[in-house]
Amino acid sequence: MKFTETFIPDLIVFEPGVFGDERGYFFESYNRRVWADMGIHADFVQDNQARSVRGVLRGLHYQTGEHAQAKLVRVVEGEVLDVAVDLREGSPHYGEWFSIRLSAENKKQLFVPRGFAHGYIVLSETAEFCYKCDNYYAKVAEGGLRYDDPQLAIDWQFDLSKVIVSEKDLALPYFGAHRKA
Repeated sequence: MKFTETFIPDLIVFEPGVFGDERGYFFESYNRRVWADMGIHADFVQDNQARSVRGVLRGLHYQTGEHAQAKLVRVVEGEVLDVAVDLREGSPHYGEWFSIRLSAENKKQLFVPRGFAHGYIVLSETAEFCYKCDNYYAKVAEGGLRYDDPQLAIDWQFDLSKVIVSEKDLALPYFGAHRKA
């Protein structure tokens, strides 16, 4: 198992050891003891899964206050570009983003700590995206940022004129408005 810290502290890429033979493969996608040994203490309480088609962009979402969530995200079918934006007050990386391609093929996972906005875009024909959360979803604590915010200038590696975005996500505020809230 390989844990790689990104340039943003606490945002960690996990690559499981994959054991394959003529039957297929096996890997351990999560083990609380292993993660705790790496200093990551998240008590996951909810698993979510979404299936989407090419060009679907979901995010950038977060939960606020006591409902904030850390997430462990991965793809079990297809490929996505996964993006996390640091919104932790006082962080030297506040407002900076990190992206990584997650796919069924590479089996990489991203640990997104509390205090980050998170989103992804589907790069393959379809994708199944799974994530563990360390806190329950609470509608009253929903927050988000526009995916196409010019101040963030996220490179989604996709033609943004062809993305499929929900009305709810199109109504999200830009980063500058978020900072004033």
